[in-house]
Amino acid sequence: MKIGIPKEVKVKENRVACTPGGARMLTRVGHEVLVETDAGLGSGFPDDQYERAGATIVPTAEDAWGADMVVKVKEPIRSEYGFLREGLLLFTYLHLAADKPLTERLIESKTRAIAYETVQTGRRLPLLEPMSEIAGRMSTLVGAYYLSKAQGGKGVLLGGVPGVLPGNVLVLGGGTAGINAGRVAAGIGGEVTILEVDIEKMRFLDITLHSAAHTLYSNEQNLMEILPSIDLLIGAVLVPGAAAPKLIRREMLHVMKPGSVFVDIAVDQGGCAETTRATTHEEPTYVEEDIVHYCVANMPGAYARTSTQALTNATLPYALKIANLGFEAALRQMPELILGANTVDGKLVHEAVAEAHGLPFTPLRIEASPLDL
Repeated sequence: MKIGIPKEVKVKENRVACTPGGARMLTRVGHEVLVETDAGLGSGFPDDQYERAGATIVPTAEDAWGADMVVKVKEPIRSEYGFLREGLLLFTYLHLAADKPLTERLIESKTRAIAYETVQTGRRLPLLEPMSEIAGRMSTLVGAYYLSKAQGGKGVLLGGVPGVLPGNVLVLGGGTAGINAGRVAAGIGGEVTILEVDIEKMRFLDITLHSAAHTLYSNEQNLMEILPSIDLLIGAVLVPGAAAPKLIRREMLHVMKPGSVFVDIAVDQGGCAETTRATTHEEPTYVEEDIVHYCVANMPGAYARTSTQALTNATLPYALKIANLGFEAALRQMPELILGANTVDGKLVHEAVAEAHGLPFTPLRIEASPLDL
């Protein structure tokens, strides 16, 4: 199979979908890997490393997109819509519940699209987890930075100093991103509370974080009682494949002190606040209701080398399986990929995405032989 690795074109997106080591594993079993010129440069992987791994460097995005399967990091943006076509297999983060135009374009083009973030094994999202870990840890670091007065914050040092109380951090959601945000916040001395609705998950957080963070049942009453004391609010809620629930209404921000910071990790899925709008690493923040908002839609792109390595570790086994077996057989052998499928041959096959946009949903049925829709 020909596998294309195009250069990411989203603003300040320096990740690449596959390391040279990953390319070597693909070429060793007979696949042709087409890497666009300088695709890995932002992650510290120059073209010659891919060439030594057996990949072919191609000069244009069109060359890379001309492959049988395209493996990416971020969802196609409008300048890439023309590359979507019937017969193409796209394997990348898609976040379609927050992007109706892309959803419609994928359907119209009859692209077979598998979204990393909806591949599911039990309750785990194995291809989302590595980026959630990075975004979670990063959320505390950037939140602490923007709390400085020089960056428009209230001037609170999150860890405090002897004789001065630390800052208060509230994390909405105790999943992979939430627990990583809480760990880092506690590690630098912040006073951390994690809101969660799953009692078993709260028990896990309590055991894992010991006394470094507190858990609180997530409901509006508890949220409103704690918000006035919060310096850094981190949104880490997730409903797999669906739009993020709007837990923070605009009026709720009025009870927070001016200069407090809100980091919305859920922005890729539409964000968990009414005031959330996607930003970029070039202009990462804005102020709404006197609260500094950091809502960068590709947070892990700031730590491109770490993110690329972590992403390849997670996605490569699936990419290998798809390349070795083909789309239908891979889905039969790895049922978790069935939930990963979002659009197939002109049909929307992920129910949560269909509900988010009010579009027709077609269940994906996998038979013992070819795919039957």
